[in-house]
Amino acid sequence: MAGPMGRMMAGGGPDQRSMDFKGSGKRLIARFRPERLTIYGLLLCVVVSVALSVIGPKILGRATDLVFAGIVGRRMPSGVTKEQALDSLRERGQGAVADMLQSTDFTPGKGIDFDAVGNVLVIALGTFLVAGLLMAVATRLVNRAVNRTMYRMREDVQAKLSRLPLSYFDKRQRGEVLSRATNDIDNIGQTLQQSMGQLINSVLTIIGVLVMMFWVSWLLALVALATVPLSFVVATRIGKRSQPHFVQQWRSTGKLNAHVEEMYTGHTLVKVFGRQDESAQLFAEQNEALYEAGFKAQFNSGVMQPLMMFVSNLNYVLVAVVGGLRVASGALSIGDVQAFIQYSRQFSMPLTQVASMANLVQSGVASAERIFELLDAEEQEADPVPGERPAELRGRVELEHVSFRYDPEKPLIEDLSLKVEPGHTVAIVGPTGAGKTTLVNLLMRFYDVSGGRITLDGVDIARMSRDELRAGIGMVLQDTWLFGGTIAENIAYGASRGVARGEIEEAARAAHADRFVRTLPDGYDTVIDDEGTGVSAGEKQLITIARAFLSDPVILVLDEATSSVDTRTEVLIQKAMAKLAHGRTSFVIAHRLSTIRDADTILVMENGSIVEQGAHAELLAADGAYARLYKAQFAQAVAEVD
Repeated sequence: MAGPMGRMMAGGGPDQRSMDFKGSGKRLIARFRPERLTIYGLLLCVVVSVALSVIGPKILGRATDLVFAGIVGRRMPSGVTKEQALDSLRERGQGAVADMLQSTDFTPGKGIDFDAVGNVLVIALGTFLVAGLLMAVATRLVNRAVNRTMYRMREDVQAKLSRLPLSYFDKRQRGEVLSRATNDIDNIGQTLQQSMGQLINSVLTIIGVLVMMFWVSWLLALVALATVPLSFVVATRIGKRSQPHFVQQWRSTGKLNAHVEEMYTGHTLVKVFGRQDESAQLFAEQNEALYEAGFKAQFNSGVMQPLMMFVSNLNYVLVAVVGGLRVASGALSIGDVQAFIQYSRQFSMPLTQVASMANLVQSGVASAERIFELLDAEEQEADPVPGERPAELRGRVELEHVSFRYDPEKPLIEDLSLKVEPGHTVAIVGPTGAGKTTLVNLLMRFYDVSGGRITLDGVDIARMSRDELRAGIGMVLQDTWLFGGTIAENIAYGASRGVARGEIEEAARAAHADRFVRTLPDGYDTVIDDEGTGVSAGEKQLITIARAFLSDPVILVLDEATSSVDTRTEVLIQKAMAKLAHGRTSFVIAHRLSTIRDADTILVMENGSIVEQGAHAELLAADGAYARLYKAQFAQAVAEVD
């Protein structure tokens, strides 16, 4: 599907910036500031744990020296000193052995001191045990810090979504936005859980082991460090190769989720128009793109660990060879070399771990950038503080030379003026794209006007808080919206306060929804999902109208509110709306002109301008745009009904 439909379903390109790994990583770390005390406790536990773990090999090396000294001492004649025994070896031509034993603290004629060895082993056991317990505490603190940070990030994303203008969602697929709020945050949390504590532990281990290595032997320490530049080159080169693939992996995930969400919510339409094959083809293409990006990211980063293991083994060989030579020359004891070999392993292991976690970190930072892109998106203009409000909310609406355009290059509404008195019903008609719904969006401040102003009871709505403005407006859209819950809960959603069951049923009766609700198995307690499964499109519309009735608004906005009901129900709803509209200002958008014949004022819009306005009879008599629309749509149908 390379055509327009394929491009539309695949999602646009508003988020195609290059990956800023360093900047996004710093911002992610900065979000842990509220957890400073937890992080300090974590660092303390890790520092002590690493220190004990680093001391452990040195203690075990002491045990090895005691055992070796006992073995050597038992083979030496008793009654002589260590120096005399070594001189005797040299006299017998065993100078190399004597040099090797020079650094061994043995007593001729005395075997292994098992008490001393046991004490050393107990100390080593206690050291490793305390180190393990502290690391367990550190892991618990990591989980606490990460979970709290993710909790705040989810709150920030939710709050941000509520502050974003409608235009943000108009330009993006819903599934792609949902993928950021779910998949990407989950990925960040998992990445931090798996890597944060380990990274801190690895870095501190590298530092601690390095100190101990120089303490034991500066020469062997330099030998061990010889492979570090090679490790750094391997890590950086592979990291740069794999990072773009991780960015593409999560971008592809968002696109795939957007496609799946669209195809699921529109599955009936897909089947009606026989688009299953095209939908499946696009899914296969996006799934393939995700597979390719994921495979390349994991493969490139996965190569890092075996390469780092190779470097680690190379380091091990160098240390073993040089260490053996140092023991042979008597410069080091066997226990020191044993400890150093353990240190070399401890030194290489964190480097390998850090390198192997690179794919996790890169994936997490890629998701973090997508979240930060969302959090950095331009917000709707903030409400004024304090916001103004009318002295008395009566419903007088006035548009003064209003201009608006979605695209700066394409004007939609130009110099529109209109006065609506309290309690009047204004119907807005016109061809598709004339600006009818846009006018309502401006009134609700879903969009702000480009020029002019709109006033409510003399107060510029731009100087009112959006919540204050919308609290006095009840709205029923052409597209019904229900959520998972009972029918009573869906109707009660329109009330800003707790309502009694009697009020809910009264609103349903006013909307003529009571009759069909009572025919359901559980009546008002019938549970429906967000798709409204179990009720028809017209019945869903009745529920949303009942919701508007219950909100008791000063201004009522009906955007094609009766488009999904049958003719008989439409007549009943018109009567109910007439009762609801009494004393309220009403804006009715309608394509079916028979629904607005009783309106006080009918506005005919074309290309963002009001070309006619007046009552039904007046406009018919004028024989203009309204008369042409009316005759074309309903003249014959009305004659048959009458």
